[in-house]
Amino acid sequence: YIQVYTGNGKGKTTASLGLSLRALGRGWSVLIIMFTKGGSNYGELFSFANLSEEIKKRFKIVNAGSTRIVYKNNMDETDKIEVQKGWQIAKEAIGKNEYQLVILDEINIAIDLGLIDLSEVLEVLKNKPTDLEIVLTGRCAKKEIIDIAHLVSEINPIKHYWDIGVS
Repeated sequence: YIQVYTGNGKGKTTASLGLSLRALGRGWSVLIIMFTKGGSNYGELFSFANLSEEIKKRFKIVNAGSTRIVYKNNMDETDKIEVQKGWQIAKEAIGKNEYQLVILDEINIAIDLGLIDLSEVLEVLKNKPTDLEIVLTGRCAKKEIIDIAHLVSEINPIKHYWDIGVS
């Protein structure tokens, strides 16, 4: 199936990471590509580094971003290069059917910023192996992706601690 987690609320990546833990617990092989996010200061990276050796054999996580989170106003050519490297890894893994779950974290943002071509993503999704689950996260999911997805969750903010000044 194809799943999409989108919207302006917090929790899209967290939902996909929960799916990855569930899949790993069931013996699946999992690939996570983190688009537009670089660096190593993410709690999930610390947690995944401590997985058992047995689980690590079925798990791969790839940062496909610079050393910062990418936005329209701070994007540069390096960002496109890093995102494209991650997209190439994703396409190859999907084409070879190497994993049972592929999470394309923040790919919706990468598409919205023009770092990945929407038509190319649609082509990959439409031709994915039938026994492969693909999850796309990030704000600004395109209608075309929503239309072909089997599950779409829009996460919207009701309240956030940023509203009271907590960063």
